[in-house]
Amino acid sequence: MLKDLVLKNRSYRKFDAFFEVKDTQLFELIDLARICPSAGNLQNLRFMPVWEKPHLNIVFDNLRWAAYLSYWDGPEPEQRPTAYILIISPIQTNKFHLTDAGIAAQTILLGAAEKGLGGCILGSVNRQEIQERLGIPEGMEISLVLALGKPAEKVVIEDVTDPDDIEYWRDPDNVHHVPKRALDDLIIMPLEAT
Repeated sequence: MLKDLVLKNRSYRKFDAFFEVKDTQLFELIDLARICPSAGNLQNLRFMPVWEKPHLNIVFDNLRWAAYLSYWDGPEPEQRPTAYILIISPIQTNKFHLTDAGIAAQTILLGAAEKGLGGCILGSVNRQEIQERLGIPEGMEISLVLALGKPAEKVVIEDVTDPDDIEYWRDPDNVHHVPKRALDDLIIMPLEAT
C-alpha cells in the first residue's frame, strides 16, 4: 500500500556505512525519476550517481545535515551514507525546475524505501565545491542532494502539540522524533458555491 511506503520513507540521517549501495540500484532509482512528470515535458533534470569512496567523501564534506539539531555535526564515519544522487538542473531554465526536482526526489526516495533503503533530501550544500570537484558541466547547478543507504536509526512521527513548534528532535535513546500537523489543521475547505 502506498501509505505504508510513505511511512517508511523518513528523512534518515544515520546509515550503516558498511552496507554497500550498488551502482545498479542507483541507476534503477534514477530510472524512476526519468519517467516522472516534468513541466512542459522539458525533462531538464540530470542525475549524478555517487557511490565510490573518494566521491562520497567530497559530497559528504560539503553538506549540512540537520538545522534543528544545532549540537550535531552530522553522521559519524560508521553512520555515513554509502551513496548519493545529485539532482542537477540547467541554470537557465523555467520556473518549475525545483518542482520537477522535488517530484524526482520524492519518487527516488519512495523507490529506495521499497528496496529497503532510506535517504534524506539535502538542500544545504556547498554547491560550487561539489560542482568543481565532481565535474558538473558548466551551465548546470545542483538542485538537491539525496543521501542514500541502509538506515541505522529509528525515526518516529508524532502529533504536533504546539502549532508554533514543529522542530524535529532526538531523545536520550537517540530516537529521532518528527512532529506532524493533524490532517484537520492542513485542510482548507472552499466557500459554498453561489
